[in-house]
Amino acid sequence: MNRRTFLSSLAAGAAAVVSAPGALWALTESRASTLINNLVGDINRVIESGKGETAMFREFERIFSRYSDTSYIAAYALGVDGRRASAGQKRAFSKAFQGYIARKYGKRFREFIGGKLEVTGVKKVKKWYEVSTIAYLKGQSPFEVTFLVSDRSGKDLFFNMFIEGVNLLLTERTEIGAILDSKGGDINALIAELERQG
Repeated sequence: MNRRTFLSSLAAGAAAVVSAPGALWALTESRASTLINNLVGDINRVIESGKGETAMFREFERIFSRYSDTSYIAAYALGVDGRRASAGQKRAFSKAFQGYIARKYGKRFREFIGGKLEVTGVKKVKKWYEVSTIAYLKGQSPFEVTFLVSDRSGKDLFFNMFIEGVNLLLTERTEIGAILDSKGGDINALIAELERQG
């Protein structure tokens, strides 16, 4: 298993954004750390459950919805094209994007078996918390994975993730943009394509 595969396996729901998505309320270091520990624990339980792929993907989608700011992530992935999308298209895209991410990366989660993430530090940065972890995979040197956590939505959620400096949603935004370009800018066609992919 290589780092690229691991990056992909955790990218689902690991929303990367350029700026923090809002004000911090009562979020604490302890709560930010607990969120990430719970996220990793839930993913591992699904991996080890022995369920079929379809059932696992449903569980992964539930996990992404629980731990990440999915509406913000989807809006960022769509980018400036979201300005011309109707409210209905935005809702449909958010739903399609969440399922697309779950299917796309959920297929790779089994490759994480035998690995682990350990939280090594939590610190407040501007209006969010940065949760630093170290990833240990079989046959690989340990490497850093960093989550950014906020409660802007009223819940403790992560909105960003970096693996050795790689901004994950920025990559997804590029891919979504490429799909949209291939559909001639048709947002409905993009939504339909996301529902097929993954």
